Amino acid sequence: MKKAMGWFAVMALLAAPVVAQVKTSPLFFIARSKNANVVHYDARLTADGKLDPKEPVIVYWVMLAEDGRRKELSWIEKKKAYGFEIEPDPSAKGYKMTLVADPQRPITVKQERDAVRAEGVIDGRPAVLEKMYIKASDGLTGPKVEYLELYGKDLQTGGKRYQKIVPK
Repeated sequence: MKKAMGWFAVMALLAAPVVAQVKTSPLFFIARSKNANVVHYDARLTADGKLDPKEPVIVYWVMLAEDGRRKELSWIEKKKAYGFEIEPDPSAKGYKMTLVADPQRPITVKQERDAVRAEGVIDGRPAVLEKMYIKASDGLTGPKVEYLELYGKDLQTGGKRYQKIVPK
């Protein structure tokens, strides 16, 4: 009987569908003044390590103010705050990504050899975007952004780039 049970377990494992691990590569994250939770944007890669044309970028919370678990964004967070639109951009040999909260500041997601990165303009210079920080306060109609900080690396010099943006 034990031999039959063991064989059954092996057969069940072999028959189980194989769930492919999704490979990702970090692009940038958004930290906020509200709490320690951060929003991560990662490049999604195919099995051969290329940007996935079906879904090149994924976004999710890392709940650092709680237990550090990963959590999907809610529908409203995707539509009003941290979601994005993305489309192929042949001129950049990558994808043009636009955050819903800042459509005037496009981000280019591209891959060069094994490196995937998010590129944009920081303080008037082309840069690799690494981090955003949002300082916000509670207002009558919801959070009010006091300022936004962009952090990255200059594409030409490799030096640090920084810009503070105060909404008008």
